[in-house]
Amino acid sequence: MLGLPSGEVQLSRYEVGWRSLFLEEAERLRARIGGYVLDIQHIGSTSIPGMPAKPILDIGIAVTDFEEAIRCVPSMEELEYIYKGENGIPRRHYFVKGDPRTHHVHVLEIESQEWRNHLFFRDYLTGNPQAALEYARLKEDLVKRLPADREAYQAGKDGFIREILRKA
Repeated sequence: MLGLPSGEVQLSRYEVGWRSLFLEEAERLRARIGGYVLDIQHIGSTSIPGMPAKPILDIGIAVTDFEEAIRCVPSMEELEYIYKGENGIPRRHYFVKGDPRTHHVHVLEIESQEWRNHLFFRDYLTGNPQAALEYARLKEDLVKRLPADREAYQAGKDGFIREILRKA
């Protein structure tokens, strides 16, 4: 089940069905904006088997050119996505869907460090059960302490994420 009210922090147990939901949404996205898309990846915690996660699918879309990708906005809006601009990450087109939130889409240049970071982090935790367990425990601790502060929850994960990305 997907959906989390904006601003709330809540974790769900990993659901095998998240992969199918990603594949269905990726197909819809490809059908609408496929001319711009080089790759579509399931990213974030819902993409890591066994990982507790906020019940929101994170989807990464790789494009060749950031500026040209702005042309995707009307098609994304037809799919009920809301465009949020860069939303704090330079050279990222960010979209959200659902109320409560069900999807986040990150449109990034395929050669960008941000794109590589998303894939490396996902792949590292998928292949390293001990690191995944540490991350899960950190997330669960943060949720207990900060259930109504999404920004503080995100900030609380930053050190762990940076440490993993140093291994890239």
